[in-house]
Amino acid sequence: MQLQKETKTSRFESIYQQAIVNVLFTYGWCNERLKQMVSPYDITTQQFNILRILRGQYPAPSTINLLRSRMLDKMCDASRIVDRLVQKGLVLKAVNPNDKRAVDILITKKGLSLLSQIDNEVDLSAMAAPNLTAEEAEQLNDLLDKMRG
Repeated sequence: MQLQKETKTSRFESIYQQAIVNVLFTYGWCNERLKQMVSPYDITTQQFNILRILRGQYPAPSTINLLRSRMLDKMCDASRIVDRLVQKGLVLKAVNPNDKRAVDILITKKGLSLLSQIDNEVDLSAMAAPNLTAEEAEQLNDLLDKMRG
């Protein structure tokens, strides 16, 4: 099997363990490919994820808690990533007018423009499309959703 070759594993305890290892291995593979796709734009994959979340919320502002809850990588520091995006002029932080303790986070026009450029130049579907039919991709989505219950 291809996974066994790529992970240099002779055997797995069960087909279920193999499935989990395969999901984790494939996550790393996808993450590395995404990293290569966005690095020419001087952003990380986590920054790309936050920008996409903010674009989805736009024109409404977001909070750090909302970003944390929606990020794909739950282990990263959303506050630090937002601060880096602020330094790059891709995101604004402002005190919430209704709650002075809260901070609103909003994607800037520059951030929207960068995402638009990435959308035009990078095809995320290209990771799966060469090897999976649309029906297989749909089946994979269904199986992954089912696995998470």
